[in-house]
Amino acid sequence: MSEGRIIKALSGFYYVKVENGEVIQCRGRGVFRKRKITPLVGDFVVFEADSPDEGYIIEIKPRENELVRPPIANIDQAIIVNSAIQPDFSTTLLDRFLVLIEAKHIEPIIFISKMDLISPEKQKRIEAYRNDYERIGYKVELVSSKASGGVLPLKDYFSEGVTVFAGQSGVGKSSILNALKPSLLLKTAAISESLGRGKHTTRHVELVQVNKGLVADTPGFSALDFQEIEAEDLSDCFPEMRSRKGACKFRGCMHHKEPRCAVKEGVENGEISPYRYKHYLTFLEEIQSRKPRY
Repeated sequence: MSEGRIIKALSGFYYVKVENGEVIQCRGRGVFRKRKITPLVGDFVVFEADSPDEGYIIEIKPRENELVRPPIANIDQAIIVNSAIQPDFSTTLLDRFLVLIEAKHIEPIIFISKMDLISPEKQKRIEAYRNDYERIGYKVELVSSKASGGVLPLKDYFSEGVTVFAGQSGVGKSSILNALKPSLLLKTAAISESLGRGKHTTRHVELVQVNKGLVADTPGFSALDFQEIEAEDLSDCFPEMRSRKGACKFRGCMHHKEPRCAVKEGVENGEISPYRYKHYLTFLEEIQSRKPRY
């Protein structure tokens, strides 16, 4: 038996990379299906193989974390790509991604792409948003994958560990990865003017080496939900609220209608962005109104 890490999953096969760099094509044992367990890219596994093309995964090591969309495990950081234009920059969508990443206790990093395509006036608005998120404590990079040397400073983010590259379709995830490592030759697609969103150009999840780290190029998203987040845990996914909740008058304060709420006071005195608080209330209502799962 040998151990390795799944770096690619495609059509029922799992490609496991071992310490010497060799990649073994494996299938999952039937016991995983019976237990409703699916091996994920990023999993550390035990397998047995008679040849590089015929192996079987027999054990999945405990996971540090996992995401459903994209389906990947044992992630060190998540780079959330939101475009400045085509599709237009959306703080609502960005905050949805941030909440999902925070809920998994993964470090989020924000890239705002296509900065070379916007007007000076819009650039000022984007820079104001960057300041808002940096004040919270997030790392934010303004990116142009087509400008000469535009992505070179980003390589430091890929010095180690596993990075998830995630974002809405058409925001330029594959373009940024191609600029970081041209040999990847990842497919990109133009934006549909009628729909304002890109086609899904990435069909599967795969870990590729960029600099000294591993990066997951993942399928784009058009919808995100909070099925795994409970209402009482939502404010913990907003760092600026998480740091204040201990100062609320009532334990278990939902920061909505309760009096003497430290979070609402933070909004009133300008320490918490009004649009972030508005998104919190929208997400809270969404979670509270969802149908129970049986």
